[in-house]
Amino acid sequence: MYYRNIDSELLNWKNRSNRKPLILRGARQVGKTTIINHFSNNYAQFISLNLERPADADLFHQHSSIQALVTGIFYLHGANFEKRQNTLIFIDEIQEVPDAINLLRYFYEDFPEIHVVAAGSLLEIVLSENTNVPVGRVEYMILRPVSFDEFLGATGETQSLEILKNYEIPDYAHDKLMSLFNTYTLIGGMPEVVQSYATHKNLSILKKIYESLLISYQNDFEKYAKNTAQVQILRQILKTIGTETGNRIKFQNFGNSNYGSREVGEALRTLEKALLVKLIYPCFSTKFPLQTDFKKSPKLQFLDTGLFNKMAGIQKELIRSTAIELVHQGKVAEHIVGQELLTPSFSPYDELKFWTRENKDSNAEVDYLFEHEGFIIPVEVKLGASGRLRSLHSFIDEAPHNIGVRVSSNKLKIETHKTIAGKEYKLLNIPFYLVSKLSRYIDANI
Repeated sequence: MYYRNIDSELLNWKNRSNRKPLILRGARQVGKTTIINHFSNNYAQFISLNLERPADADLFHQHSSIQALVTGIFYLHGANFEKRQNTLIFIDEIQEVPDAINLLRYFYEDFPEIHVVAAGSLLEIVLSENTNVPVGRVEYMILRPVSFDEFLGATGETQSLEILKNYEIPDYAHDKLMSLFNTYTLIGGMPEVVQSYATHKNLSILKKIYESLLISYQNDFEKYAKNTAQVQILRQILKTIGTETGNRIKFQNFGNSNYGSREVGEALRTLEKALLVKLIYPCFSTKFPLQTDFKKSPKLQFLDTGLFNKMAGIQKELIRSTAIELVHQGKVAEHIVGQELLTPSFSPYDELKFWTRENKDSNAEVDYLFEHEGFIIPVEVKLGASGRLRSLHSFIDEAPHNIGVRVSSNKLKIETHKTIAGKEYKLLNIPFYLVSKLSRYIDANI
């Protein structure tokens, strides 16, 4: 069963006349290899290289020229060089031979007719170091965990997928869609987890998969940590990250540890390079250009909500809850909304942002900022009446538009309200299952 939505992006890349070698980025176990194997069905020939295999790695170590390298790749993999214009070469685990990353520029310059994709489980660590990345000669896509739409596809919920294509969502579909989204929030978007649930519909057997994923991330620490001391710090952070995810954090004594600010900061930035966490720093502007305050405490976002639930020990609470906004002080709901806000994008440069205003008279904080057609739209994740959206009101009073978004378990509803200061605005009440479709509702109301 195949259910990922990146194929259209890859086909656009395939069909571009100015196509460059593609580096597919993403954390370990998000499905990069599976996706490219499936995408290869669009080609007459597919050459799959894995640079963890000595024979494949030797090709990149021993070449005397790009011509010799390409000839050797085609020859040793039994491919017809005359069909190179309809050939996909996939270089997996490319971080094992960092010089191979620089060689991508010569594929672009000397063999632009060959389609080349590179990926790797720890590629981000290599890209952030002293690797000679061929600027302007490669392009990037990022693969994130499975989205809600992809979850529906994996579990055979085709009718629900069809309903979500419509602007208007019928009332009769709301409860089922929310039930499905609650399940998605519980298990998360790691492909192996989603596939197992789709096959067995059994939550209890997912425990070992979560544990296996977390162990694999922990085992990676020794591959990219600077020293043994940092390995220990990384392990301590992973143990306590379930209690800190969703919070604005301090580096000093993170997770009630004895580690200092510099040590924790370096460790968290290392995890960020591995795409396991994201440090989200606050913005204090309501229009472009967005201004980020790196002196303030960041929020901590983990790779996947399902893994976060496992580490925080709140899976049973989620199962019993009728509204995910009420679980774990609202952190789970906020986390899954952040995850879904990014799902329409395959650009590694799109990031989550939140807004703060801190002064003596009043403080305000908006959960997320959504960039759309030159506007910055405030997004709050909560139940409650519009009058309780004080931070959103503060943002709208300063913004050059009059649109705000509240995400909750309630049905889709567009309302007109006034801020506390008296500015009229439209409040888009968006159910969780429509977060990835937010652009279309803003387009219709801005």
